[in-house]
Amino acid sequence: MDWQALTLSAWLALATAAILLPLGVLAGRWLAHGAHPLKPLAEAALALPLVLPPTVLGYYLLVAMGAASPLGELHQRLTGQPLAFSFQGLLVASLVFNIPFALMPMQRAFEAIPGELYDAARTCGLNRWQTLWRIELPLAWRGILTGLIMTVAHTLGEFGVVLMVGGSIPGETRTIAIAIYDKVQSFDLHAAGVMSATLLGISLITLLITAWLTRARPGTGGGRQTR
Repeated sequence: MDWQALTLSAWLALATAAILLPLGVLAGRWLAHGAHPLKPLAEAALALPLVLPPTVLGYYLLVAMGAASPLGELHQRLTGQPLAFSFQGLLVASLVFNIPFALMPMQRAFEAIPGELYDAARTCGLNRWQTLWRIELPLAWRGILTGLIMTVAHTLGEFGVVLMVGGSIPGETRTIAIAIYDKVQSFDLHAAGVMSATLLGISLITLLITAWLTRARPGTGGGRQTR
């Protein structure tokens, strides 16, 4: 077992989920209730990582973070290190390819909130942020949690974009998925099998926890129980 790669993958997944949590909530809320004429274009752009081949997405991210790009040049000037093939670059890539996995469940959760609750909130004198904290978040928590869990699970298993942007630098960019690939390339099938089984178990447990936590129960805002 490559514990270093597993630990790096876990840190990458947790950092990605932590950053996408507030961004996903705000963007999901806006997409759910916004009426801007560019909303369909924004939804299509944010969903692109779902349909783009990982190598294509990885290529564009690599170009965007290269030493000749404004972003790569700024990072090099501030830190003295290149952005591509670094953990920071891997985190930027992870944020991009996980946007739809975090955003879509959150958006659907906000869309499911009845419109009359917003009318009642305005009648009670609640402003936008009070409505978010007191009404929307308690009702949308299942979708928010689902988005976070899907982000973590997808980050642990992502391969193509990670390989394009980060390569396979031990302790820096070699995630568990890349470590599995390296073991197969070196014909160490036993180690590859152990790591694959570990990743399979983590993914299964993650999805089971999500299903358990998001199951509608009385008093949790999960809806009425049917008989």
